[in-house]
Amino acid sequence: MRRPFKSDAPVKDGPRSNKEIRVPRVQLIDAEGANQGIVPTDQALRLAEEAGLDLVEISPNAEPPVCKILDLGKLKYSSQKKAAEARKKQKIIEIKEIKMRPNIDTHDYEVKMRAMSRFFEDGDKVKVTLKFRGREMAHQELGMKLLLQVKEDTTTIAKVEAEPKLEGRQMMMVLAPR
Repeated sequence: MRRPFKSDAPVKDGPRSNKEIRVPRVQLIDAEGANQGIVPTDQALRLAEEAGLDLVEISPNAEPPVCKILDLGKLKYSSQKKAAEARKKQKIIEIKEIKMRPNIDTHDYEVKMRAMSRFFEDGDKVKVTLKFRGREMAHQELGMKLLLQVKEDTTTIAKVEAEPKLEGRQMMMVLAPR
């Protein structure tokens, strides 16, 4: 038994062109970009054939649909180029992780802060993780103090996205570039 609503036609991407345009009349724009007005579809197809180009539906929802005489291959190529250019320009934001301990030395802290500022310059987010071991769990206020110090030192270049919170034996905070 056949399904009545499933089309047998292959799924096509892009605008309809040439014989796929099945409306009686179209608003025609010629190869030079001049508006020819409303013409019968078969006449528009003939004009496109004479020019050695394709009749492409530009605005299918208009009444009547707007069609233009142009090279379909060139149109597809330029749209692919635009899409590739847009993909090249987009930036994927990564979350970098900086791990510290509550009793970190000043020089080590400065090294971590330099790395953090470098991540912010690249446009990445930073997750600061503070690990507690053994008896360090008894002094969680030292960890909170350290994370608040990180927050204070990065106020000019970053904003806090997730406030410091304790999860098991580690305290975490997420910072995003301004």
